[in-house]
Amino acid sequence: MKVTDHIKNARASLFSIEILPPLKGKSIQSIYDSIDPLMEFKPAFVDVTYHREEYVYRKRGGNLLEKISIRKRPGTVGICAAIMNKYKVDAVPHIICGGFSKSETENALIDLNFLGVDNILALRGDSIKTETAFVPEPDGHNYALDLVEQVVDMNKGKFLDEELRDALPTNFCIGVAGYPEKHFEAPNMKSDLKYLLEKVETGSNYIVTQMFFDNSKYFEFVRRCRAIGITIPIIPGLKVITTRTQASVLSKVFHIDIPEMLLDEIEKCKTDKEVAEVGIEWCISQSKELYNSGAPCLHYYTMGNSNHTRRVAAAIF
Repeated sequence: MKVTDHIKNARASLFSIEILPPLKGKSIQSIYDSIDPLMEFKPAFVDVTYHREEYVYRKRGGNLLEKISIRKRPGTVGICAAIMNKYKVDAVPHIICGGFSKSETENALIDLNFLGVDNILALRGDSIKTETAFVPEPDGHNYALDLVEQVVDMNKGKFLDEELRDALPTNFCIGVAGYPEKHFEAPNMKSDLKYLLEKVETGSNYIVTQMFFDNSKYFEFVRRCRAIGITIPIIPGLKVITTRTQASVLSKVFHIDIPEMLLDEIEKCKTDKEVAEVGIEWCISQSKELYNSGAPCLHYYTMGNSNHTRRVAAAIF
């Protein structure tokens, strides 16, 4: 079922989660172990992230360097199939621009369509560690907008091979990312919202936000989106802070603010166990307010650890 249909049919805010694929060499059981404790809350869908290929250079004979492709985590197609088969729940694969040509993207989408996947989250993706800025693959997409356009074309039966005749269209529900505190590359919020509007007008069906810890940022983001004509569902993304280090790392990596009150409480903690308790209570408070305000769905970034998310879900759902 499409994410938008789940939302349309819901009587209250839905529950959904995002998981990380297992590290290379790990089994699918690590995924099941993280999902099992959360199934009692009936997640409407499970997002599966994608981590692009990166490269290392290793010295070989004759002072030559060999470029070797490494992938820290497996792709999402097989994982989505496994999740849908085991739990009978919708899986939402992240489809990114980085590391893919248009042809490779099309092939991945065809495979997902064959599997009966109804939803995708279209993202540009991050630059690799050796790049100072995002660099697309040859014949790849520069922006998430370009990726959305390709999916929309496939939904119309338009594929890269223009000689195809009577091609059956796909029927993907397209999600995109939103940034209540703006994307770090955008010069200001107005320009960031302009690009988001372009993705919506191109054919995106729903928005999932970057994590935030101040609900007022989400409410203001929704207000500004509605003011410029964005009417599709905007799903808030939530995360439990579990360690003192995480508070600074999340701020740095995701370019988000940690509210003073939350940080003050974290700094009072003597152990990470105490920090986790603060983080859980903060997330419960956020979730209750969002739930009561009628947010279409509460989406939790589990980061591979479901125990803390489970305690939040138990208090809300």
